[in-house]
Parts: sequence; structure tokens; C-alpha cells
Amino acid sequence: MSGENIFTGLTEEHDGDARWAFGTGFTEALAGVDTTLPAGVDGADLATYCQMLGDDALVQSQRLVQWVTDAPELEEEVALANIALDLLGQARLLLARAGQADGTGRDEDAFAYHRDPAQFRNTHLTEAPRGDFARAIATLLVLSSWRLAVFTRLAHSKDPVLSAIAAKGVNELAYHREYAVSWALRLGDGTPYSNERMREALAHVWPLTGELFATHPVEAALAAQGVGVDPASVREEVHEVLTQVLTAATLAAPEPFPESAVAGREGRHTSELAPLLEELQRVAREHPEATW
Repeated sequence: MSGENIFTGLTEEHDGDARWAFGTGFTEALAGVDTTLPAGVDGADLATYCQMLGDDALVQSQRLVQWVTDAPELEEEVALANIALDLLGQARLLLARAGQADGTGRDEDAFAYHRDPAQFRNTHLTEAPRGDFARAIATLLVLSSWRLAVFTRLAHSKDPVLSAIAAKGVNELAYHREYAVSWALRLGDGTPYSNERMREALAHVWPLTGELFATHPVEAALAAQGVGVDPASVREEVHEVLTQVLTAATLAAPEPFPESAVAGREGRHTSELAPLLEELQRVAREHPEATW
């Protein structure tokens, strides 16, 4: 950077159009990674699977971002924003892998900003209304417990890219679950009012949990090849974790997860997704081809 002044340093060009202030750190998500498909794996199936996990993370990240400037305490605002950033990072890697696996070469921005709701593969839990802080905690508790169980298994995937993404994500998800557990305990075992709010939050969230364990044909096919994870295989583990947490929080032990058909994974969404995506995609769609 030029030593004349800060403005000159920030605006001078480096390596073509890249600028010091804005270019660094925005390189290709999987640069330098061997993205060769494992033998016998269908690229379209792998891409769809990556979109499922990536869209869950992307949509939930956008929902959590709505807490920025609105959380009950500054410390919680920062914590929720950090969790949202972790999920955004997972989404970026998974969607970049999807674009390579399906042969289109689309990057993560193309998936995030230029698909319509029916093309998203996230579950309904991730797009559900934000609600109050207790509902955000209940959603995060369920989603992080499920995702941690899946990523722990996915770290042994035969696809080295998925394996690496999952191995990195496990530590992040363990923190997300720990954060949600700490607040579930505080709210559930707190005052009668906080206990009531937490019970109401779980009543809203629980009907949406069954879809997490509904197996899509692509998940079944990739699980059989040792590439993906059948979500039904983590049902008992996740229920046991939630039972332990909610019991310790003096909340009622959870009912069994409801049975559910695949819905969001097939592009069938609630009316909540479209306005959430409008927030996410507005700038990119109003200013196509714009760059920083």
C-alpha cells in the first residue's frame, strides 16, 4: 500500500482490477481444492445434495441476520451475527461445490441471488418466521443439533470436498448448539414467564422438525454410496440430545418427531420464503453485474 495517505492506499490498483480494500478475501470459494468427482458419483445428485445443505444454511443465516440491531442485549446480537456468518460460510462452500458438481460452473452468488423460491431446497424450519428470542433459540437448538449429527457423519464422506466442508463445520455447529443449549437452560429454568415463552416457542417449532428426517431420494442414493447422510439415521441421536437438554431446562420432554414428507427439498415452500429471499437478493438483482 502506498505510504502517501490512507485514501491513496485504498484506491490504488493491485493485480489488475483488484483493490487492496475490497479484493482480498473474495477469491473463488474452493480455489486450490481438487474438485474431481468420486468414481461412480452422479454430479447432478451431488449438486442437489449440496444445495440442500447449503440452502438450509443460507436461509437460516438470513433469518438470523434480522436480529442485528434487534437482539435483547448487544452480546447476543454479536453472537447471533457470528452464527449467521458461520452458516453463510458453510453455504458459500456448499453452493460453490454444487456449481462444480453439476458442470455449470455457477458460483455461490449465482445460486444465492439468481434462483427463485421454487428452486431453493431448504427445509421449512429454516424459513419459518423469526418470532421472539425464545423461538430463535428453539429453532437454533433443533437445527444445530440435527446439522451437527449430519456433519459429524459427513466428515467421513467419500467426496473429499464434502468431507472437508463438514470437518470444518463440525466445530462451528458444536458452538451453535452450545449457545442454544445455554439459553434454553436459562429460559426454561428461569422465571415462570421465561419458561412459558420457551414452551410456546417449542410448540411453534416442533411441528416443523419432522421434515429434517424425511429422506429425499437423492439423500438415499448418496448415503448408499458413502457420499451423503440419510437424515433418518440421525433421528434417535438428535431426539436423545433434545430430551436431555429440555429435561434439564425443566421443560417437558419432547414428543417424538412428527412424521413428515419431503417438501422444501422438492422446492415446495411456505409463503415465508419469498419475502425473505427478496431481502437477500434485492441488491444483486437491482444492480446485476455490479462489483465492489
